[in-house]
Amino acid sequence: MDTFLIIRYAHFIGIFLVVSSLFFEAIYVGKEMSPKQLKLLTKIDGLYGFGAILTTGMGLWMWLGELGKPAAFYGDNWIFTLKFSLFIVVGLLSIYPTIFFIQKAKLNETVKVPTILKKLVYVELLIVFVMPWLAGLMARGIQQIF
Repeated sequence: MDTFLIIRYAHFIGIFLVVSSLFFEAIYVGKEMSPKQLKLLTKIDGLYGFGAILTTGMGLWMWLGELGKPAAFYGDNWIFTLKFSLFIVVGLLSIYPTIFFIQKAKLNETVKVPTILKKLVYVELLIVFVMPWLAGLMARGIQQIF
């Protein structure tokens, strides 16, 4: 099978994992959570991390340039830079919820969840929903949107 298609497929699977995990977290996180709920969120957050690894698409940019678009297409495109920067921002925003879920799941007691945690997940989800629009612009070769 074509290597490019396998990597593209992994990229899309990663996107689905990231979006579905964030969506689940946004719905499932409550004001108080039991140890069982926190352990489940730890597993969902693990899927989120795995999806983020698959989603980076660095293989598409760096080593498969001869099969797809050349690396310069991405490197010289400010929309790609914005999209990749937003991806990094989402990753940084996810650090606090990840640490919270892991630490609190070990306590084996019901835990109050800080309101900022749910807000962070919502912000992550909002940013992730902007990224396909940027990807579409980039794929069409659009350099100006204003």
